[in-house]
This record gives sequence, structure tokens and C-alpha cells, in this order.
Amino acid sequence: MGSRGKRLVLATALLGAALPVTAFAQANTATSARPANGGTALRWTEPGYLHADGVDVLVFSNTNDGLFADAKISGVEIIHQGVRTATNGDVRLAATPGQWDPAAQLVSRTVDARTGVVETTLEYPDYKWRYTIRTEPRGKAVAITVSTAQPLPAALANKAGFNLEFLPAAYFHKSFAIDGRPGAMPIYPADAMVRTPERNMASGRSEGPGAEPTPIASGSRLVLAPEDAGRRMTIQSTSVPVQLFDGRNQSQNGWFVARSLLPAGRTGKLLEWTVEANSVAGWLRTPVIAHSQLGYAPGASKVATVELDKADRRPGQVKLLRVGEDGRLTPVAVPATKAWGSYLRYNYRQLDFSAVRQPGTYLLDYNGTRTATFRIADDVYADAWHPTNDVYFPVAMDHMAVNEAYRVWHGPAHLDDARQAPVNHEHIDLYRQGPTTDTKFKPGEHIPGLNVGGWFDAGDFDIRTQSQYQVVVQLAAARERWGLDRDTVSVDDARRQVEMHLPDGVPDLVQQVRHGTLQLVAQFDAVGHAIHGIVEPDVGEYTHLGDAGSKTDRLVYDPRLKPEEQKDGRSGIPDDRWAFTSKATALNYGSIAALAAASRVMTGYDDALAAKARSIAERVWTEEHSHAPDTFSHGNTTGGPIEVEEFTAAVELLKTTRDQRYADRISALWPTLAPRFGMIAWTAADAIPFMPASYRAAMVPAVQAWQADANKLEAANPFGVPVTTTGWAGSGAVLNYGLTSYILHKHFPEIVDGRGVQRGVDFLLGHHPASDVSFVSGVGTVAKEVAYGNNRADFSFIAGGVVPGVLVLKPDYPENHEDWPFFWGENEYVIPEGSMWIALANAAREMTGGKAGAPLPSPASKRAR
Repeated sequence: MGSRGKRLVLATALLGAALPVTAFAQANTATSARPANGGTALRWTEPGYLHADGVDVLVFSNTNDGLFADAKISGVEIIHQGVRTATNGDVRLAATPGQWDPAAQLVSRTVDARTGVVETTLEYPDYKWRYTIRTEPRGKAVAITVSTAQPLPAALANKAGFNLEFLPAAYFHKSFAIDGRPGAMPIYPADAMVRTPERNMASGRSEGPGAEPTPIASGSRLVLAPEDAGRRMTIQSTSVPVQLFDGRNQSQNGWFVARSLLPAGRTGKLLEWTVEANSVAGWLRTPVIAHSQLGYAPGASKVATVELDKADRRPGQVKLLRVGEDGRLTPVAVPATKAWGSYLRYNYRQLDFSAVRQPGTYLLDYNGTRTATFRIADDVYADAWHPTNDVYFPVAMDHMAVNEAYRVWHGPAHLDDARQAPVNHEHIDLYRQGPTTDTKFKPGEHIPGLNVGGWFDAGDFDIRTQSQYQVVVQLAAARERWGLDRDTVSVDDARRQVEMHLPDGVPDLVQQVRHGTLQLVAQFDAVGHAIHGIVEPDVGEYTHLGDAGSKTDRLVYDPRLKPEEQKDGRSGIPDDRWAFTSKATALNYGSIAALAAASRVMTGYDDALAAKARSIAERVWTEEHSHAPDTFSHGNTTGGPIEVEEFTAAVELLKTTRDQRYADRISALWPTLAPRFGMIAWTAADAIPFMPASYRAAMVPAVQAWQADANKLEAANPFGVPVTTTGWAGSGAVLNYGLTSYILHKHFPEIVDGRGVQRGVDFLLGHHPASDVSFVSGVGTVAKEVAYGNNRADFSFIAGGVVPGVLVLKPDYPENHEDWPFFWGENEYVIPEGSMWIALANAAREMTGGKAGAPLPSPASKRAR
């Protein structure tokens, strides 16, 4: 969103606090200064929710997507003065449920648009119990009732209650009152806890003794933030007490929870709440001026998009101001701001200032809302990829200790990898072991050799093979295409030590490709095929935050030892991660594609590993074509479609070997894959120099169709890129779109204009809905500083990490929180987006006339240590 001054520093972030709203982050300008003045009554609106000035009430517009039981996007939800402050209004079985605790399944939902009444029937199938939640507007409030035709099952007595969860960041530094008794919302959780028996999670595993928080307060009338008209929320219960809990006592991602237990032994209406989110009369969301936080090359397209509340009818023009060294702001002549139209819940206006080419520092102003400064400069993209190279990937390196000057990011991690996963077991994080191990190892047995290489997949610590090979291929492509030889990181494998900001004479991308290759090779050495990945065995380890080196004892588990015993480098603590090893042909193809690509990049630096990687790739290709494919599939851990993975493997093997059999296979696969061109566009185009002219000719219709779809995107939303509407936000889709635009423009300039590169880069760097924050931490004047990395409990970030970005909640609400890191669908770093960003930033540098990279240096005398 627009700025009204310098960004506030999160001085109290280590306490989980959020200071008063920053100018650039979440689009919720402070409203406490605005008088309440009555507000307006709730009414049903065409998008599909109840609306009043500054208040929207959604009722099961969104449901959890099945990845976890609780994604904080379901039930009764409240958008309050532009910010979704309340969610998960539903019957739950714990006071402060976590993401693996059970949630009810949706049975039906009916809406009476005339009255605004919504009735939703849900069920807990394990208990064979159904109930109905009815919401009805009553003036400025909404009445919520829970009814049932069946009494609560005995097993749910004193467990089932109606919960409504409140975003902690929205209520930090606020007060509350309950039945007139005052209180303060806690900055940090410190409530009394009650020890509980073993708790069975949604996975079915017993996680040992636990504890439940006691309520902060209890009464019939709860008022949150009475002093703040923009956050005041009142809950009145007619029959059962309302209790206020702090979910952060059990997990850092917990929310404040208002809860009333449901009475046992009754049918009909069990509970009625009246909930009023204070409506501020005439409230208008502060305009957001979406633009690139990094800036623009002089000859590049430059578009700023103003996002406006639909009720905001005030006239306005975007001003471009040049910032002088003396602080003077000089207006620059620009065209008139034009109306774009409506998209989702907002209206948009745009300024095209592409004609401004003079290098310098600028900012944008719309009716007093100002952005941070940005540059127009020839070298604007020169270092945009450096934080990802210098910081993000080194921090993500598994099985190593990573140090940055005075800071230790983590100690040597998971040196006790890995134990064979149990058969017929479904893990909590989308991994599954089939009916056999497909290895020589028995369930629970140590698999030697896997404690090397690889990266933490995301904001957690697992090695997801599918991510590993994607990153190796992408980094290899960036190294080869642009000759990237930046050297800022030292890697010492013998000592398992990484030192950041300390050159060692080897290009960083070579070292990262090598690090990923070590893990892929280790899998083939250990079990003979690519595995799904290596992941923590239980919830307790999976939710570990902080130093990865302290998550296990780094000693191989020996069942003959007692838990307190250590002997010969082994221990009696079964904390070793599990390896999921069911054969999947798709994973083999994906891995050998990476090994083939890596062998080219590593030649001259680690010739032995390069030769071994190539040998495995060629051997496994031959093996896979000697038998029917292994089609085991589960979640998103067993590779993409087999044909897509095979096509990628064939292209990389062809580039490495020039063997005609791979060219023949590419030609044979093309007709099948042409309808899925978007999935393989980069790979398909990358093969053109190694294929006959007929191959390129056959691609032309698919390329034309792609450009036609790209043209439609320009009219579909103000940002001209694909904006996804699934449970995981769409930065990955935008990165793929930008890279596809680049590669197709390179090979089909007569068809593809390449403008998608600029639009993709600008979107990632701030030209997107909901805010103007750059989604690449550390890149751009205002970038993500609160993200879902493995340091998320510190309300911090990892420079160079790319977050998923804008999550579009049905029916029309785009969201990305800069004050709450725990939304994984919006804020979780994943390594493929990091490697894609390195490529896209360099593509933009090349497309705008920046230095595209020197020829690859001769590496004959250099060796990766």
C-alpha cells in the first residue's frame, strides 16, 4: 500500500508483536482516529457475503483444501476495515486447535439472498454427528446459532464448542472487556496451562502428554479493542459463557480464540451468539499504488496501478515525483491516469509512465498516498538475484553448518539421516510409503549415505526430491545461459561448513548445483532409485522452528540402546528422519534430468561427480525403458506426470550427450505433450538447437496458442499475469509465465513479444493486488520482512526467499499478510521459486539491455571443495 513516511521498524517483533500498521504492508490504515458515527447495517451483497461500511461477513465461502485440517480460511470469517481479522467460526473439538486437529466436513450450504440467511450443515463423520450453523443479519450484527437434531455424542461432551478465531497481529496493543471487566490482549502468551493425557492428532499418531491453555477471561459479553473503532468486535452469548483463549500457548501460529462449549444432552438450538464488528460510517480503504519496489530500466514498460475501494469515488491523478539529493520532490510530466475497471473487490486506475527514461530516484503519489522510492536505472536488475544466491540458498543447505559473519544460521543438520519409513504409512505432510519398502532395508532400519547434500524444501526442513531436482535443473540452466559466476559463499564439504560473504574461488551456482546433486546421487547409491524424500517422523519434530542442527541428536538411532545411551556414534533416541522409498518412475526421470544437467555444469570443477551423475542418468534411462513404469503416486511428492518428467529427462540427456535416441524420444513424446504446452514450454524450446527444423515447426501452433492466452491475460486483470485462486498463492505461476515468455520470445520472436518477462518481474516486486510489497525478501525498497521461513517464530525473513504472494479467498478477497508470518499459502518460501527467481531476474536484465552474462570461464584448474 502507499506510504506516508518511512517504514516502521518491527522493534518488538521478537516478542511476536506487530507495531501500529506500517505504511507499506497490510492495507489497513489505522482507523482509531475515525469516529464510529453509527456505521451501517449488514446486508447481503451480490459477491456473496454480508456487507456494511468497512465490514464483510463471509460464511463458509472457503473451505480447507485437504492439505491440512486447518488453513485458517474457513467457517464464519470477518473482514474488518479491509483486513480479515476473524476466521474459523465453526464447531471445533479443542479450545485452541492446531493445523492437524480434526475439523468438520461440509455437507451442504444454502443461501437466502433476500434475507441474507445462510445455513450450513457440517459433520464429524468419525462421531456420526451433524449440526447446522445459521447466520442471520440483525442490523449491524450477525446472529450465529448452532443447532442439531442429535445430542452431542458422549465422546464430544466438554470438548465440542463454537470457536471464532482472531488474528493476533490485529489485536496486539489492544484491550478487551468481558462483562465490564477490563483486560489487555497479551503480546506474548503466558497463560496457565493444564496438563492433559496423550493427544491423538489427525494423523492418528499419539503425540504424548500435552497441555491445554486456561481461558484468559470468561463471561457473557466480550468486547475486543473497545478503544479502536476500526477493530472493535463485540460477542454476546445468550446462554453459555464466552471464553477467551490465546492459542499461541500451544503453537506459535495459534490465534486468539473466543469459544463457547456446547451443552450436552440437548437437541435443537445449542448456542446463539450475536457478533458485531464495528462499522465505521463512510470508511474507505486507503489506496494502494502497486508498482515495482525495485524500479525500472529506462527503456522498460512502466505501469503503476492504483487499487481503490469500490466506494471511493474521489477524483485523483497519479503523480510521479523525482527525488533530488537535497530532498526536493520535483513533479515529472506524465499522461493522465486512466480507469482500468473492476477486478475482484476493488476498482483500478493506471498510470503508464513508460516514456520517462531519465535515470534517478522517484516515488508515486495518489491523493496524498505515497509510495517508497524506486529507481530508474540501466543496472536496476543487475543485483536483483544476489540475495537469493548469497543468502537464501546457503541458508537452505541441509547437512551443513551455515555461518554468516557473527550469526550462525544453523548447525550441521540431520547427520543421522535416515531411517526406512514404515510400510503402508501416510505421513502428515503428503508423503506415503506403499505396501513394500522397494529397498533392501526393513522399516525403521538405518539407510546409510543419505546424510549429504540437498536443501530444506520450504519453511520446514524436509528434503522433497521433486523440489531438489527442479532446482538443480533451473540453477544449471541459469549458469549455462547467463554465465553466472558470482562467488560470495565458501563451501567446505569435509568440515560440513558454509561461510556466507566469503569467496572461495568457485562460482556459487556451481556449488549449489553440486550440493543438490550430492543428494540425488546418494539416493541412487543407497537404494537404487530416486526416493520421495526425507522428512521428520512425527508432529513434534515436524513443527520444530529455529536451528535445524538442534532438531535431532545427529547420532544414528540404535534400538539396542536405551534413550539416554550413546555409543560408537549411535544413540537410543529415535529422532532420525524417515526416508520414503516407494518406486516412482516419474521421480527417476526428474532426477536423471537434473543429473544430466548437473554433469555439464560440474565438469571442470568436480569431474568425478560430473561423470558419475551422467553415468547414473544414462543407466537409469535405459532401465526405465526396460520395464513398465512404476506409477506409485501420492500427494505432491512423487513427481509430475510421467510423460512430462520423461520429456525433461530426454531433453537434458540430449543436451549432454547429443545421442540421437533422446532426440527420437523427444519427437515421439511431443504430440502427447503439445496440449500441455504450458507445463513444458521452457524445456521444449530449450531443445530446439539440438533438434531438426521440423521440431520447431511442429511447435508453432502451440506457441501461437500460448501467446493468444497471454494476450487474454492483459484484459483479465490489471496486472497482465495469471493470478491463481487456489489454496496456495500464485508467485510460482507468475514466475513460470515470465520465464515461458522469455524462452519463447528467444526462439519465436515473430510470435511471442516477450512482454510477460517485465510483467512477471513487476508483479513479484510489488505490482500486484492487496499491497505493493515485493514478494522477494530483500529485493526492492519495501520487501517481505515477515515471512514463513524456518525462522518465522521470530517474525523475520530470509533474504532472497520468494513467498507465494497473493492468496485470493473466495469470492473476491486478495490477501497477503506482512504482519503475520504463519499463513503458509501466502508467505512460505520454497526452493523452486528461489531458483526460478534467479532465472527471471537475469532474463529481465537481458531483455532490458543489461549485461546478459559473460561466456563461461574456463574451470579446468578449479575444483569444488
